[in-house]
Amino acid sequence: MPAIREFQVTFDCAEPERVARFWCEVLGYVLPPPPKGFGSWEEYDLSLPPEERGAWAACKDPSGVGPRLYFQRVPEGKAVKNRVHLDVRVGTGLVGAERLAVLEAERDRLVALGAVCVNVLLADEENESCINMQDIEGNEFCLD
Repeated sequence: MPAIREFQVTFDCAEPERVARFWCEVLGYVLPPPPKGFGSWEEYDLSLPPEERGAWAACKDPSGVGPRLYFQRVPEGKAVKNRVHLDVRVGTGLVGAERLAVLEAERDRLVALGAVCVNVLLADEENESCINMQDIEGNEFCLD
């Protein structure tokens, strides 16, 4: 059986396009081009029945390396902690104060975009620092 090398990560959310644009800013991702025959996503969206407009959005790594992120509208709000979360690897290879400074700078950038800092876990004898965050709809992720 061949190994599967491609996957996407799906988020349930209230406002798919808004959340997709947030994650584009976090990861340097881009929105894919609109479907063939449409000049924009807005034009495509207006072609749909009203109940389907804004039901989903996606973003992708422009280099093609990272997974596609898919955002689907659901009627219920987030009620409990995520069982899966993304680790945004901004401090890879860094240790101590240098790592913490990079994590804090990225935290500040993302807070300005609407993210929430939940807590900062400082380095100890076993682990380096990381920062627990929430995106603009409360989905947890870590700056690592």
